[in-house]
Amino acid sequence: MCIGIPMRLTGVTGIVGHALNGDRPETVDLSLVPEARAGDWVLNFLGTAHAILPEDEAQKIRAALDGLSAIMRGEGPGAAFADLEGREPSLPAHLQAARDAGQSTG
Repeated sequence: MCIGIPMRLTGVTGIVGHALNGDRPETVDLSLVPEARAGDWVLNFLGTAHAILPEDEAQKIRAALDGLSAIMRGEGPGAAFADLEGREPSLPAHLQAARDAGQSTG
């Protein structure tokens, strides 16, 4: 499984993005998002940016990943999953419609 890491671009040279992963500088291939510019947040998978993200979405993903890291260290998740507390899990609309129609397999 591959996890996408949000990174903020600090510079762009052709299809090469210079980004920060937290405070660590990294190089990112921008072939799939050639319109990306310095200051944009990109979702990086194994060194390749797959999407440009709004900043609020990038921050939510980073918070969730930080929460998972804390759990793996034996700590609590903090507020990383506050948006999920106090509510029941829900299916995406298309899956809920299929379930309501009695479908149980694809």
